Amino acid sequence: MPLVHHELCFGCGRTNLFGLLLEVEEVGPGEVSGRCFIKQDHQGADRGRAHDGVVGAALVEAMGLACGLGARAVSFEVSLESPAPVGAFVSVVARVDARDGPIANTSATATVDQRMVAQAQGRFRS
Repeated sequence: MPLVHHELCFGCGRTNLFGLLLEVEEVGPGEVSGRCFIKQDHQGADRGRAHDGVVGAALVEAMGLACGLGARAVSFEVSLESPAPVGAFVSVVARVDARDGPIANTSATATVDQRMVAQAQGRFRS
């Protein structure tokens, strides 16, 4: 069953037609996997390519969901490797790497057709 904050969440909401409609499921303790579709509304400065912030948002959303539905970002860093084309599914995998009290250290990757698009690290508070 996909993890969802609420139906209008920009990242994972099912009824937010302007959002990412990210679908992730727990695949292990503190680990999620899923995908989102890059729509024309997600384009950035380069026609036919996702806005960098859209890719970053997908990774941050996945890392937060890996921590649990109540987790909120403290900080994150995204490294962009290659563009995500409009009309493509972006696969995301995120995991909790370590916990220090209420703080979780996380990492995530985004790929399109097994090609690395972006990587991220983050800190989330539960």
